[in-house]
Amino acid sequence: MKLTITDGEIGVRPPVTKPHPGFLHEVGVERFEKLVYDHYELIEKSEIAFLFPVLDEEDFAEAKRHAFTFLLEISGGEALFTKERGEHQMVGRHAPFRIDEEGRKVWLSLYAELLEPLEDEGVNPEYIQSFWNYLDIFSMWLVNTES
Repeated sequence: MKLTITDGEIGVRPPVTKPHPGFLHEVGVERFEKLVYDHYELIEKSEIAFLFPVLDEEDFAEAKRHAFTFLLEISGGEALFTKERGEHQMVGRHAPFRIDEEGRKVWLSLYAELLEPLEDEGVNPEYIQSFWNYLDIFSMWLVNTES
């Protein structure tokens, strides 16, 4: 399993492959939610915290929920994000935020440290890799500011 970060470029949007459904199946919804929420806890203490509503507990909780429901749906789970927020339109939803390549790499590195232990929990490394590959490529789509 290689959780490497691919260099991205503003405006370049490579084709994205959704994670293998086995990832969600093996991780389970409860552990998947913990994964996303733990990621936000790391973000809160990181140099990209300013991109998130960390000073408003309610807004930050809502941001966590949005990330969880989006990634759950993308990974083959219940379509909660679409039910709660409508169509994905993630590029447009992130447009108001100044996301640069360095911030993207920090965001991804925080996920990497949370994904690696899943193998020790019995999750197939190929499934972990498929989730990582999704995050790595799709996150390129959201970069909208020069570093």
